[in-house]
Amino acid sequence: MLAVADGSAHLSRAMRSLEAAFLIGVEGVTEVWLVRHADCYRNMVEADDPPLSHLGREQARRLAERVRRVNPAVVYSSPYRRAIETARAITHDVVVDQRLVEIALEIDEDGTLDFQEMPDVAAARMRAVLNDVVSKHPGERVIIVGHGAAIIACLTDVMRLEPGQLRMLPYYTSVSTLRVLGDRWMVGSLGDVAHLE
Repeated sequence: MLAVADGSAHLSRAMRSLEAAFLIGVEGVTEVWLVRHADCYRNMVEADDPPLSHLGREQARRLAERVRRVNPAVVYSSPYRRAIETARAITHDVVVDQRLVEIALEIDEDGTLDFQEMPDVAAARMRAVLNDVVSKHPGERVIIVGHGAAIIACLTDVMRLEPGQLRMLPYYTSVSTLRVLGDRWMVGSLGDVAHLE
């Protein structure tokens, strides 16, 4: 049996090793924050490309306060108005990437969502965006403002799950983080909304 002091040092080394395996505190890691846009559906009057609702503007303001404290290198956004308005609450210097759109879907008369883009296609599209972003910003923190289903496709892909196995819907302005170093991708958090509490 190890002496208490030796045991503490041993346990401490083991925990640092475990954290490093998950890219926590590792130099050169790119941290990507996948952020779902703020609310645009409450009291919505424009269906095609709606602006943020009053509630959404408040959510975006709270998100912006949180994000500014971590000083991101860049903010990317989907071209949809709800995402751009969310991103511009953080900074006016937003990089719009057309590939960050939501998964194509149709809404049936009964309100059922009918996805037109296969999850593996959406995951590949999101992976291409992330690969480009990580290669442009190695070792930096990057914010990507996008959409719920596209974010789920991305997280499912990174976690190597089958489509439909990640049973969550990111809430408005929720933050899911990825840590990337070379070909290693780790999920750091899922759907964090601490800034809204």
